[in-house]
Amino acid sequence: MQDFTRFAIYYMPEPGPLADFGAAWLGWDAASGQPCAHPEVPGLPRPLSEITQTPRKYGFHGTIKPPFRLAEGQSARDLMGAARALCASETPVELPGLRLQRLGRFLALTPQGDTGPLASLAGSMVRGLDPFRAPAPEAELARRRKAGLSERQEELLQQWGYPYVMDEFRFHLTLSGGLPAEDAEATEAALAAILPPILPAPFRIESLCLAGEDPEGRFHLVERLPLGTAR
Repeated sequence: MQDFTRFAIYYMPEPGPLADFGAAWLGWDAASGQPCAHPEVPGLPRPLSEITQTPRKYGFHGTIKPPFRLAEGQSARDLMGAARALCASETPVELPGLRLQRLGRFLALTPQGDTGPLASLAGSMVRGLDPFRAPAPEAELARRRKAGLSERQEELLQQWGYPYVMDEFRFHLTLSGGLPAEDAEATEAALAAILPPILPAPFRIESLCLAGEDPEGRFHLVERLPLGTAR
C-alpha cells in the first residue's frame, strides 16, 4: 500500500456518468490517481481550474468519516480489514436523487428525501473506525475553531476530531471552493444546464471507499467497500 499520510471513508460514485463528470469537473480522478482535463462548460465566470482549486485534491466525493491520521500501533492493513467488515455489516442506502445546491459560498450536490439512513451509516463509520484515529493536532483543532463552532460542534470536535459528524452531519459532494455571490450564481447556472442527464434518480449508495492522502495532499481510492455483503 502506498505511504499515505491520512485516511478517510468517502462515498465515491461507482464507475459511470456521475463519476466521470466529477473527475473531469474537478480535474482529479481519485480512482486512477491521475489528473483529468477539464470539460468546456459555457457560462462560467472564471476558469474551471480556479473554481475547483480547493476541492480538487480530495477528488469527487461525499465525506463519511473525515480524514484522520493512524493512531500509534495501528496499521493501514488493519484499518482496511476493519472497514471492509464494517461496511459488510451495513446496508445500501437509497434516496430519490441529488440536487445542485449552494451551501454558503460553495456549490455542491446534496441528497433529496429522508437522509436519516445515510446519517446513520455515517455515524456507524465514525464510531466503528475511531480506534484507528490518532488525536487531531492542536493546530488542526484551532483551524477548525476559526469557523466559529457552536457548543455542540465543539463537543463533536473534541470527541471525534471533526465538528460536522453525528447530528451535525450534512452529506454533500463538493463542486467548488468558496465563491463571491456573483460567481456562485453564474457557476450554478452553468452547472444547472449540464447536470440533469447526469444526476441519478434514484441515488443509491451501494459502497463506500477507503481513501488515502498522498504526501502532496491528493486523495486516492484505496479500496471500494461494498455495503451489505455480510452473511
